Amino acid sequence: MDRNSVIGFSLLVALLMGYIIYNNYSQSQYLEQKRQQEIADSIAYARTGRPITVADSLKAVTAASPDNMLSDSVNNNLSPAFHGTAETVILENNKLKLQFSTKGGYPTGAEIKEYKTSDQKPLYLFNGPENLLSLSLPVNNGAVATSDLYFTSRHITTPEGSQALEFFSDLGNGQEARIVYTLPENEYMMRCDIRLTGMPGRSFPLTWQTQALHTEHDITNERTNSQIYYQFINKDHDYFTISEEDKETLNERTHWLGFRLHYFSTALIHDDGFTKVDIATTTKTGSDQIVAKNRTVFDLPVKEGGNQDFTFDWYIGPNHYNTLKSYQIGLDDMVPLGYGIFAFVKYINKWLIIPVFDLLSGFISNYGVIIMLLTVFIRLLLSFFTYKSYLSSAKMRVLKPEIDELRAKHGDDQQRFGMEQMKLYRSAGVNPLGGCLPMLLQLPILFAMFYFFPASIELRQESFLWAHDLSTYDSIATIPNIPFFGSHISLFTLLMTASSMFLALYNRNMTPQDPNNPVMKYLPFIFPVILMGVFNKMAAALTFYYFFSNMLSILQQFIIQKFIIDEKKIHAQIQENKNKPVTPSKWQQRMEEMQKTQMERAKQKTIKK
Repeated sequence: MDRNSVIGFSLLVALLMGYIIYNNYSQSQYLEQKRQQEIADSIAYARTGRPITVADSLKAVTAASPDNMLSDSVNNNLSPAFHGTAETVILENNKLKLQFSTKGGYPTGAEIKEYKTSDQKPLYLFNGPENLLSLSLPVNNGAVATSDLYFTSRHITTPEGSQALEFFSDLGNGQEARIVYTLPENEYMMRCDIRLTGMPGRSFPLTWQTQALHTEHDITNERTNSQIYYQFINKDHDYFTISEEDKETLNERTHWLGFRLHYFSTALIHDDGFTKVDIATTTKTGSDQIVAKNRTVFDLPVKEGGNQDFTFDWYIGPNHYNTLKSYQIGLDDMVPLGYGIFAFVKYINKWLIIPVFDLLSGFISNYGVIIMLLTVFIRLLLSFFTYKSYLSSAKMRVLKPEIDELRAKHGDDQQRFGMEQMKLYRSAGVNPLGGCLPMLLQLPILFAMFYFFPASIELRQESFLWAHDLSTYDSIATIPNIPFFGSHISLFTLLMTASSMFLALYNRNMTPQDPNNPVMKYLPFIFPVILMGVFNKMAAALTFYYFFSNMLSILQQFIIQKFIIDEKKIHAQIQENKNKPVTPSKWQQRMEEMQKTQMERAKQKTIKK
């Protein structure tokens, strides 16, 4: 090879080496830019909670990596916080088993150990990487979500004997994030402590995302009972039922916010209050294994003059009234014992029904028997009102012959008949509303039980007779879906309907009927049939209670009318009352004045004609 050939070959080698060096440099620049864009995307997502566009990414990259901060950005991104492998670590006690990811340092799964799903599998309230708790951190004039950071973890036993799990992440340049979760031995309430170093700020956005899993027999009923509850620092509280798409912003300081399912809940509690809360929920999950989704962004305030330390509590557990009440912060409001126009009945449940129910369940294990005993207790408690109602009906029966005579005497003159009827009632000492008022006073108990049984987790998966689970409907047959009824037949509902109709028939035979109002004659029979479709989907405990209560009412009414009420004595007493001077009550005076006025107007119209 001559000299010219050697020179030519050397130039080719030099050119090739130059190309390789330049290509490697360009590739490294491209990879660095791509990684910066991915970090910027996570920043924008943590801030906005929406998908990232190309324009968003470019803006975030520019904001997060200005030229004059390039060296600091490179130093940060070379730190262990931005590189690693996600691992799963466990924190558990006697109540909960929580799965945490070392990427993000948050729980991805929560098993409630004392309960099982409807098909007897381990009960996870949530499980999967879609569930997160992420704090937005100010880093280099931008933001980094803790869900994108890698943490080292270690287990700790506190001086009080509680199990704790510590996560630590070093972002470089003196910036550190430390998260400690503390779980007492027999609690559903977990403590979360966050300490930031080298990241000054006035408030920090905290994103909480949960996908609640299907745990009960009927997912439609679960979604109907999916709600968001919250309480402000001033103790005002409210809730809303989750629909397909719901968004709400709370601008008052919020003490706690709970994501409630039918029998289980998860809630975040901050003693000083979150300064702002943005809530986005939906039951449109696209999966029959996910009941509802919740994505909430809280503003965690920094105490004036303090460092970047945050502490809040996290409840993950059952909607058990006494358990939630024990925390004394109003979490028991997540057990719906009465709301809306019937909100007052929750006090009947709290002060009467629940204490008696707990007392009975303390020494009786069969919840069907407990319901029966509770029903007997309620019927005895209401027996005075029941007796008064039946006594009034007996008086009306005794007066029926005289009322029929008045009706025949006055014919179509209803106003004159009404006045004479009132005089008869007054002279006999009979209150025409005496049968209605006692029954109305029993309605609060009726509605209290309507709320109590479907909300009682104690009845969950408890069997009685043919009902495998008293917390949901009993089914003796599957049928084609019928609108407003369902695709199954509940035997307790059929028994409740039949007993209601029999009770209505029994009462009709024992109570004088107004021939001028035929609608009232058949309404007691139509109403139970209309409600049958509603109660066919209700908890078996509720329909069994109404059925058994109807049977006790029939028995109670038979005993009172057969052995306690003597119609001959009542008739004699009425005749005696007629001979006594009677001072009409104000109500009776007003009724008579109204009737007289109506009669005078009718006469004047007749004269004019």
